[in-house]
Amino acid sequence: MPKDGYLRSKAFAITMSLPIGYPAPEEYQGYVGAYVQQAQTEDLIEGLTASYVFIMGMLQGLSEEQLLHRYAEGKWSIKEVMVHLMDAERIFAYRALRFARQDKTELPGFDENSFAVSSKADAREINSILAEYTAVRTATIELFKSFTGEDLTQTGTASGLTLSVRALGFVTLGHEVHHLKIIRERYLAQSQEPAH
Repeated sequence: MPKDGYLRSKAFAITMSLPIGYPAPEEYQGYVGAYVQQAQTEDLIEGLTASYVFIMGMLQGLSEEQLLHRYAEGKWSIKEVMVHLMDAERIFAYRALRFARQDKTELPGFDENSFAVSSKADAREINSILAEYTAVRTATIELFKSFTGEDLTQTGTASGLTLSVRALGFVTLGHEVHHLKIIRERYLAQSQEPAH
């Protein structure tokens, strides 16, 4: 099972890089503002790293039954949530890259429910999902660390919304925090209730 050693080993490099602070309100619009607000970190890189470490610790102790649990009909399993988080993170990072390179092409949205069905996440081993999550998060962190201050303020349009590169980083983190809250409250809390 993948460990968080790589990201922990980068802690010195992270602290030596300039912090990526909160985007200004004019750097994002629409529903993504709720994700930006949920990020709640002084520095994007530290927030992404801390969230990674938390998720790895939480998921490594879960049984297959817990990982496949759905709290209601039509809802995703924890495995599907994790693959959704990776799909979204890749898309947000791709948007950030395009905007940072000053590409003004308007980018389309994506159908998260269609993606979830096509992912076949429930058939995958959790070790495979966590190894992929490690690779995706590492790539995201290195991408955002590579951006200059000027890059971070570049803007573009995706899903009909205009936002900055920096805002996309905070959307990535806030989106993950949003789903983590749901996992804790609606999946793990239910699975830990005593039988009657």
